[in-house]
Amino acid sequence: MVVVSPRVAIVGCGLIGNKRARVLAPGSLVVACDADLERAARLASPYGAEVSADWLSVVARRDVDVVIVATSHDALAEITARAAANGKDVLVEKPAARKAAELNAVRDAVARTGAKVRVGFNHRYHRAFRRAREIVDAGALGVLTHVRGRYGHGGRLGYEKEWRFVPEISGGGEAIDQGMHLVDLARWFLGDFSVVAGAAPRYFWESPVEDNAFFLLRTQTDQVAMLHASWTEWKNLFSFEIFGRTGKLEITGLGGSYGVERLAHYAMTPELGPPPTTIYEYPMADDSWEAEYAAFLEDIRLDRAPAPGFEDAAAALAIVERLYAMEQSNS
Repeated sequence: MVVVSPRVAIVGCGLIGNKRARVLAPGSLVVACDADLERAARLASPYGAEVSADWLSVVARRDVDVVIVATSHDALAEITARAAANGKDVLVEKPAARKAAELNAVRDAVARTGAKVRVGFNHRYHRAFRRAREIVDAGALGVLTHVRGRYGHGGRLGYEKEWRFVPEISGGGEAIDQGMHLVDLARWFLGDFSVVAGAAPRYFWESPVEDNAFFLLRTQTDQVAMLHASWTEWKNLFSFEIFGRTGKLEITGLGGSYGVERLAHYAMTPELGPPPTTIYEYPMADDSWEAEYAAFLEDIRLDRAPAPGFEDAAAALAIVERLYAMEQSNS
């Protein structure tokens, strides 16, 4: 059923749940759900929404059309699958699961009910990436050859005591955290990867999960992605470069502590001299959350398969799992 202004439940009322709530149409948030009722109440209060600690009942409510799932990784797939089985359209945060196999239940539920499931690979919706996609699709870079991505921060005091360092909850460390964004962006521009290599070392944090992740990925047509995600960057960094036969794009910054979001387009000249350069800067407030949710509403309105969807998450998770398997075999 297509609903013009869907009634929404948010399951998981932390930082991301609150960001999701802020972009909803007034009056559309029906219920905020969290195991911590006080946290749920803090999210619900400005919107006049109900509060619950029982996600099973929330995803079955008849007055809910859309479920936004923003929990820790261990609960993402289960809640998404149950919501989709109840016919709810779902926006689930990345990585959508701890392992690709956990998404099998989501796939089965979608096949039965036709529910729409979009995965929150939010970086695709930053202004610089939206513009980069337009430039690539217009053919300005020619045939794409490779991408190079770096993404990192320096953690915080006590970081190793948080849930991200508990593999039973998180599914892994930095590879499944910021690394998933890099892998998704690389797949978005280059497609599926047939070769996976890399490393997932522990350089600083004493924990059972990696604090750095290095990927070297290759498609069947020899396009390559070189990616590095780090919890030991110390100075927050985001850099993503897209190379083609006739030009290059460089995206830096995500706003805030990562610096002003910026896109540089370097166009190749026939004489291969210094390239004409076009710079786009986006110092304004980040609108990626609004743009992403608007795309989800269009998925529902047009009855189209969301992209990125759970199959994109499964493909990215499979790459992370192969990296972990290699790291395990080398230890």
